[in-house]
Amino acid sequence: MHRPSNLLLKLCLSSLVFSVSLVAIASVKTSATAIVSSRIEVAQANPCASANPCASANPCAGKLGSVGGTLSRELQGKPVVVDIYASWCPACKNIAPTLSQLKQQYGDRVHFVVLDVSDKSASQQSESKASQLGLAEFFAANKSKTGTVTIIDPATGNILAQHKNNPDLSAYTSVLNTELAKK
Repeated sequence: MHRPSNLLLKLCLSSLVFSVSLVAIASVKTSATAIVSSRIEVAQANPCASANPCASANPCAGKLGSVGGTLSRELQGKPVVVDIYASWCPACKNIAPTLSQLKQQYGDRVHFVVLDVSDKSASQQSESKASQLGLAEFFAANKSKTGTVTIIDPATGNILAQHKNNPDLSAYTSVLNTELAKK
């Protein structure tokens, strides 16, 4: 009689362990589904919150719309490419070859402005430079967004394109070529 009860006890314990395992698996699946659903909702509400916002046709452009007005006289007549740069920024290092190619390709047909925020001193100099160029509002709104490159129409102050950590040369050349063809 001792043996059947021992066997029965083992069978009950095995069933209990199996049931707990099923409940745990169901709970994990439900949690994972909820996390994926919330990420999808966030990405749909804000395309810039996705894992790679630059994978589609520039969903982040135009969020500011304008830099706050026309740019200074010295920037008029050519599209303006503004780079928010920091020496410690991995995204800045990633896009540096692309910016170098743009400078070689467009030379003096485009104005290139680098606003360096590597440290306090550089940030203060860039703030002053931005103010002189009509970019004070833009700099205040974007100084923490290193690795961001923005193309601006100086006559209107409208943002034509804005990319964060995007090394795709064609993303910039298509906008610049369109603007230069208007001149």
